Amino acid sequence: MDQNTLKITNVLSDPTRFSVYQYITKQRENVTVQQIAEQFSIHPNVARLHLTKLEDVNMIVSETQKTGKGGRPSRYYKLSDEVIQLQFPYRDYQRLAKMALESLVEFGDRGIEALNKMGFKYGQECADLYVKQFRFDLSNLTMNEKVKIIEQIAINQGLNPDIQYSEEKDEIEFSIYNCTFKELMSEYSASLCSMHHELFRGIFSYFLGEHTLRDNMKLTDPKAKACSYAIIKL
Repeated sequence: MDQNTLKITNVLSDPTRFSVYQYITKQRENVTVQQIAEQFSIHPNVARLHLTKLEDVNMIVSETQKTGKGGRPSRYYKLSDEVIQLQFPYRDYQRLAKMALESLVEFGDRGIEALNKMGFKYGQECADLYVKQFRFDLSNLTMNEKVKIIEQIAINQGLNPDIQYSEEKDEIEFSIYNCTFKELMSEYSASLCSMHHELFRGIFSYFLGEHTLRDNMKLTDPKAKACSYAIIKL
């Protein structure tokens, strides 16, 4: 086990600290010491200690910002861009994925088409696996129940989703606040956004049948905070 992995496992061995890290991963805005203290009912000094230890192993980063109310600037914490992987023994799946993506892109339109088909198939398989695991009967589910299941599938994939269903418009609006391909976006944003689009289309079509998936915003900027879509049921 390398020293960095040892440090990370040691930091996360504390249950409260691990919960703090999980909480930060789900936030769409930066957090403060006071916010963590209130969320976990701990003293601010204890919250600051947990945050400092997470920052020491580069799992989060911090910056000071002026509040606009005078006084000392406040320190805000957020997830770092560093990918945290704990595997024993080590597996470099990220490198393998990048090599596979590079190969597909070299084939031009045919490669992108293959990537999109793969995304759609993966979305369908994820939905089917979840439904079979919990033995849901799709024919008896309401639209709201289907939306909740879709949300849980997205949560399981670490996408940090926000999904809303409007019965009046017969439309689902959803955003994801964590891209599972973020590290590759700077080089392959167009290809990966297209594949991600098809992945979502696969998930939604499994539950809704034919529909229109509209991009409200494509994630072409790797620093963007969210991908936003709308589903219009036909």
